[in-house]
Parts: sequence; structure tokens; C-alpha cells
Amino acid sequence: MTEHVDPLFSRPLLPLANADDAELTCAAAFPRIAAAGGRASVVHVIEKAGGAPDKAGVEQREEVADELFDVARRAADDAGIDLHTDLRFATDVGDAILEAAAETDATAIVFTPRGGRSWWDLFSGAVRDQLVRHSDRPVVVLPAADAADVDTDDADDTGGER
Repeated sequence: MTEHVDPLFSRPLLPLANADDAELTCAAAFPRIAAAGGRASVVHVIEKAGGAPDKAGVEQREEVADELFDVARRAADDAGIDLHTDLRFATDVGDAILEAAAETDATAIVFTPRGGRSWWDLFSGAVRDQLVRHSDRPVVVLPAADAADVDTDDADDTGGER
């Protein structure tokens, strides 16, 4: 018996850390999603400290989320695809991304790697490993070269958002 498998880019989830990340990731992914006739979901996770003081105020971090969702909405409009946005608060960023993928029935978790200390420290370690090791769906890393040339070395990756 043959099982139907949806294309990777029919319903991907894109975790976004900040506006620069949103610009790069959407530029790399949205043309592929449009070509597949798909729709995208983007998630931004505000990492909570779990009892300790948070690294930044909730209002400030929600403003970052609004900004990156605006970037994603403009890119989705330009690509002609439907977009769902999801803001989450969690002590475990990886778990929150995996939960968002399950809830949206994502066909893949899609992101682009970045330079810069904050991005590298966060996504090269526990979160990346958690996604790769524990995801029940494909994890796709798109080459950043496919996206617009945006310098993210100085991007403000506050907290554990990604």
C-alpha cells in the first residue's frame, strides 16, 4: 500500500528569531512554498526564564515579534502565499517549536543558518539538536545564499528566541 506524502514545502513551519532572520528565512523559503502551492506558518518563541528574571521585558519582546511578523507578512504577500503567525512563550524553545509544528501539521521545519555569536550559540547547540533528534517531521536547512544578502552578524537575538 502506498502512503501519500505531502511535498516538504506544502505546509512548512519557519521558526523566526528577529526581523533580519525573518527577512532571510522568508526570502529563502517563500519562493519554494509558492512553487509548491503551499502555505506557511511562522513561529516566534519568547524564552521564559522559568522562575528567574527574564532577560528582557515582555512588552519589548512582543514588539520584536510584531516586527518580525510584519516582515513575514510582507514577504508572504509578495510571494502570494497564505501565512499563519504564532507567538509562543516557553522555557524550552525547541519543545515550543516542535509543538507548533505538530499543531499546524507542518510538513517540515524550515530555517536558514546565520553567522553571529548569539545565533550560533543558540541554534548550533541544544535547540538545533533537539529539532533534529526529536522532530517527527523533516528539518530543512536552506542555504542563506538563496536569500537576500542581509548582514545578521549584529542582529539582536535577545534571549533564546529561535
